[in-house]
Amino acid sequence: MSESKSTNIVWHQGTVERPQREILNRHRGFTIWFTGLSGSGKSTVSVALEERLHGMGCRTYRLDGDNVRSGLNRDLAFSPEDRIENIRRIGEVAKLFRDAGVINLTAFISPYRRDREMARALSSDNDFVEVYVDAPLDVCEQRDPKGLYKRARAGSIPNFTGISAPYEPPEEAEIHIRTGESSVDECVEQIVAYLLANDYIESGLVETAGDG
Repeated sequence: MSESKSTNIVWHQGTVERPQREILNRHRGFTIWFTGLSGSGKSTVSVALEERLHGMGCRTYRLDGDNVRSGLNRDLAFSPEDRIENIRRIGEVAKLFRDAGVINLTAFISPYRRDREMARALSSDNDFVEVYVDAPLDVCEQRDPKGLYKRARAGSIPNFTGISAPYEPPEEAEIHIRTGESSVDECVEQIVAYLLANDYIESGLVETAGDG
């Protein structure tokens, strides 16, 4: 983890704290961290899951790889060093969302286990849920919505995960979805079932969302 270059820094604590925000939101603040190859379905499933959680009355925000790289991380490329910094920054942003009592969903390849563990280490009280979005490489290449695999195979995109750069799959992810075998709706239901069973969200939210 990179060290701060700033000095004379003191964290300023406000009077409204995370537990109070969570009471107002009626649910815990936590991170759902999607990881998987390009084309595996991270963004697609995270979008559908956010829509489902929002419909249940949850306060959510989704952090997507391309979206973040267009702004916050626009200065980063895809070298191993830049990938590490990319995930470090996202881990810190996710931590701020947790402190705000918001359910944040992150959809990043995040290919290295150590970097995902670095992001997890910023969390506490089981508020980090890793979701391994598992799809075989050939399935991802067949989807290839951006034409990236074709360009990577042609050698025009260096350091491309799964082709010229490694991907280290999670060894103990909380949730393992297989998008080559299950539909988007089935994957969303699998995740929601886990969140309900492990008290990340309450079943009462499901009932209340349709009221009024």
